[in-house]
Amino acid sequence: MTQGAKGMRAKYMTEPAEAPDTLDRPHAHGPCRPADVRHAIRCVVACRCRETGSPCDEDGLSDALLVASELTTNAILHGGGVTEYDVQVDGQAVRVSVSDRSDRLPVATDPFDERGRRRTGGRGWPIVCRLSRDVRVSDLPTGGKRITAVVPVF
Repeated sequence: MTQGAKGMRAKYMTEPAEAPDTLDRPHAHGPCRPADVRHAIRCVVACRCRETGSPCDEDGLSDALLVASELTTNAILHGGGVTEYDVQVDGQAVRVSVSDRSDRLPVATDPFDERGRRRTGGRGWPIVCRLSRDVRVSDLPTGGKRITAVVPVF
C-alpha cells in the first residue's frame, strides 16, 4: 500500500494466470477475484481507522464490499477479465476502480424476459449505482474501460 495525497491507497495490476510473479513487480498477481478487491478495501479502511482512531460505518463498509464484488464480477463475466484495480480512501468514502478489457458500457437489464419469466443476473449494475455516491465509466487509452465508484464508509 502506498500513502497517496488523499490517504491510504492500494493499486494492483493483474496479469494472465501464466505470467509468473516477480520481485520487481510487487503488485503483479494472477487473475483478480472479487475477494482480492474486498481484501484491499478492508486493508485501506483498517489503516484509515488506525490513523484517525475513528471507526468506519459498518453498513457503509458492507456497501463498499458489495460494490467491489459487483464491479469485479461484472469485469470477469462481461469485460474480458480485470486488468487493474485501485482502492483508496477519499475523504469520508472509499473509491474503488476496476478496469477490464471491454469497451462495452454496463447496462441494467430487465429482471424479466419477454415471456415474464425471471432472468438470472442483471442486478449488479443497479446495485453499484444505488450504493455509490458517484459512479464514473472511463475509456482507457489502450482499450477497455475503468469503472470508478465512491462509497461513503466513514
